[in-house]
Amino acid sequence: MADKQSQADKGPHKAKAVDPLEEVRAKILLHALPDVPFDGWTGAVMLRAARAADVDHGVARLAFPNGARDLAEYFLHDGDQRMIAALAASELQSMKIREKITFAVRTRLEVDMENREALRRATFALLVPPASGSAAKCLYNTVDAIWVAIGDTSTDYNFYTKRATLAGVFGAVLTFWFSDESEGFAETWSFLDRRIADVMQIEKIKASANKVRARLPDPLRLLAKLRYRAG
Repeated sequence: MADKQSQADKGPHKAKAVDPLEEVRAKILLHALPDVPFDGWTGAVMLRAARAADVDHGVARLAFPNGARDLAEYFLHDGDQRMIAALAASELQSMKIREKITFAVRTRLEVDMENREALRRATFALLVPPASGSAAKCLYNTVDAIWVAIGDTSTDYNFYTKRATLAGVFGAVLTFWFSDESEGFAETWSFLDRRIADVMQIEKIKASANKVRARLPDPLRLLAKLRYRAG
């Protein structure tokens, strides 16, 4: 009987375990966001948000063991999830690959249009040691989410070249957007269109991949490691 039950638990219809702290994280983030543009991603902001959300201090620490750094990472992860939802509801299937990438990058920025300063602060806060590894991980998660959302199924060397190329493009566009004061961010979208041309060089990279396959450049080796660390 126990064996049958064990097999049943491994079946395809077994419900996915729910993280009991997910709701706590979401509540703290919601209450933190109004203060972040002024005070940044700090421990004080996180604790004030926890109190405002009526979350016990100990529970808040369980939700974010590394304090404000984890909260900033969660904010970026939440933005990725909102982008994925927006892309799933769009007409991606009718777009060409270049249009898909452009639309996805633009969507990632637009889902945080009202949180631009919070996003700017999170991006740069995670670049400073000892959190600098978090910045690389979050950037990887974002570009990976974009490629998966637009239907990429590569598993070979192309998996890494695509993500490395898009990481460079996304980072440049994001930095440009932070300082763009043009109407409707028209200059950012124009800059994005120009940078996406770089992504389309992927086909050329694929053609020469056999020549460099034995010598994976350091940035790509880093992405290879992050692929398995990112959750």
